[in-house]
Amino acid sequence: MLVFPNAKINIGLRVVEKRADSFHNIESIFYPVFDLFDVLEILESKELSFTSSGIEIPGSSKYNLCVQAFELVRSDFDIPFVTIHLHKVIPIGAGLGGGSADAAFMLKALNELFNLNLTLDQLVNYAQKLGSDCAFFIQNKPVYAFNKGDEFKNVELDLTSYQLKIEYPNIHIVTKEAYRGIVPLSSKQSLKDIISKPIEDWKTLVENDFEKSVFPLHPSIENLKNQMYSDGAIFASMTGSGSAVFGLFEKR
Repeated sequence: MLVFPNAKINIGLRVVEKRADSFHNIESIFYPVFDLFDVLEILESKELSFTSSGIEIPGSSKYNLCVQAFELVRSDFDIPFVTIHLHKVIPIGAGLGGGSADAAFMLKALNELFNLNLTLDQLVNYAQKLGSDCAFFIQNKPVYAFNKGDEFKNVELDLTSYQLKIEYPNIHIVTKEAYRGIVPLSSKQSLKDIISKPIEDWKTLVENDFEKSVFPLHPSIENLKNQMYSDGAIFASMTGSGSAVFGLFEKR
């Protein structure tokens, strides 16, 4: 079976408060980007194996989220082992959700490949155990994300009439490091409400809190955002905890 885990962007990201479990509550708008994707192949096998190509994936394969997704499902179902091959295209440590997408698509592929008949809620539950962003890619549509970023409300948002440009500066941002300079702060107006305003207003209303901690450490990322506006972007922002920057342009 061949599936194509896609990227996402964050339109605004607020760190609202630190939780008792050391995680943070956030609010953000998650928007899928279908034109940027990895390639994931899963085949039934006599033993579990994982290989990859494309962008190099650091660390041991046993910690890869695709492998963890398989082991999570196999702990509840008597399914055969699989051979997994991941061709990595979505940059790592870029705030584009590539690893989370791979895990979520692995869950959905196993469900289909072995006819497990998992419900949407069951798939989401598995995904939430793998990582905060993973659950988003189960339904893979624009949402308002809150709490740890793993609870969602649907939003009416369609950016297909705009040109989306993404720049990756080849800088790997570790999320834990990005949080070090963050002071959690709640806001009176929800991003869910702000996002309904004209895109021309987003420049002054929509913020990514991680820019405050990442830009001083990596001025080149801030330069990318400024260049987006110089090139005519209606709205530009770093996505997630960085380092990729995106801009929305009028289609030419």
